[in-house]
Amino acid sequence: MVLNIRKRKDDWAMDCQQIIDLGKEHVMHTYARLPMALVEGSGSWVWDSEGNKYLDFVTGLAVTSLGHSHPEIVAVIREQAAKMLHSSNLYWIPNQVKLAEMLTANSFADKAFFCNSGAEANEGAIKLARKYAKEHYGAHKYKIVSLKNSFHGRTLAALAATGQPKYHKGFEPLPPGFAYVEMDNIEELNAVVDENTAAVFVEPIQGEGGVNPVSPEFMQKIKELCDRNQALLVLDEVQCGLGRTGRLFAHEWLDVKPDIMTLAKALGNGVPIGAVLATDKVAASFRPGDHASTFGGNHLSTAVACKVLEIMTAPGFLSEVEAKGKYFQSKLQDLAVKHGFEGRVRGLGLMVGLPVGEKGPDIVNNCCEQGLLINCVGGTTLRFLPPLTVSKEEIDQALEILDKAFKL
Repeated sequence: MVLNIRKRKDDWAMDCQQIIDLGKEHVMHTYARLPMALVEGSGSWVWDSEGNKYLDFVTGLAVTSLGHSHPEIVAVIREQAAKMLHSSNLYWIPNQVKLAEMLTANSFADKAFFCNSGAEANEGAIKLARKYAKEHYGAHKYKIVSLKNSFHGRTLAALAATGQPKYHKGFEPLPPGFAYVEMDNIEELNAVVDENTAAVFVEPIQGEGGVNPVSPEFMQKIKELCDRNQALLVLDEVQCGLGRTGRLFAHEWLDVKPDIMTLAKALGNGVPIGAVLATDKVAASFRPGDHASTFGGNHLSTAVACKVLEIMTAPGFLSEVEAKGKYFQSKLQDLAVKHGFEGRVRGLGLMVGLPVGEKGPDIVNNCCEQGLLINCVGGTTLRFLPPLTVSKEEIDQALEILDKAFKL
């Protein structure tokens, strides 16, 4: 595939290498970045500083789920920015109230707390779960159980909840009171979830861990043990929630209702926002002064999130996501068989993974050279997170590039 070069009316002040050199001098080295700088996006497509065009199947890691520069989102940002960007949560914020109403009307929850990211949402959920448990059952009940291979964020408590030791290294001692169980290991689950457990944290589909869906049977067992031990079920839907699976929330496929759920990423379509949703009974444990976020639920982010939800809950939107996901997964599996990959495609909707072994990073680079952005998690699993608005034609273009990239 020949990259499409779009001539620009304005030249960027710096070329890619200048951006990289300046970045290395002034930006902390916390990412293993590709040698490219993205500067513009429209729908499913992005352009780099050199004018190269790419089909974006990363979407900022499941963030720009409605595509880049969505016209309705752009209009909301402009309109709200002209009115007010921010005021303290010492005052009521109308957009925040509207967003909370929309989220609770479309979920199990009665109350919402707003913050700025998924990690921040999970930190809030950990605090809420422990506060609730201590108030109702005593100081002994503080253990947080999560799954091995999980990912809940890089702030300290969220990091402690993350079941991947490689992320813990160098940051010990981590906050105490966290334990981990293997997915689908019911014996280990029975041994770890006990009377001291305040909550069990679960991603319905592990994202950073390799696009691993939790089975309905295992989720039901988790819920059963939570109920038996008066522990809360907390679902981290930061990556898999908000339409990504073809339903508004991924746990809708699992026939289970949580006590707390965390959201972020797609909720703002690129504008930073996170949320903690909870039932009235659980939310009541937070009182003034217990938790806060200076920028959380500000006028701009909540205005955008209201529009995001409006679009995602429109008739037919989620069914189209589900249909496109089935189409993509089916065609991707055909390619996997054609090229001899033993692993099967996994995921739901448009959250898709394909195990390819050690070839993963090379395939990512091959795709990038041919105009398709994907990424590799765990060094062995290709992850695909296209916009939920992606067209069938764009999916076919991605498959064509993958077919070529798998050969290289």
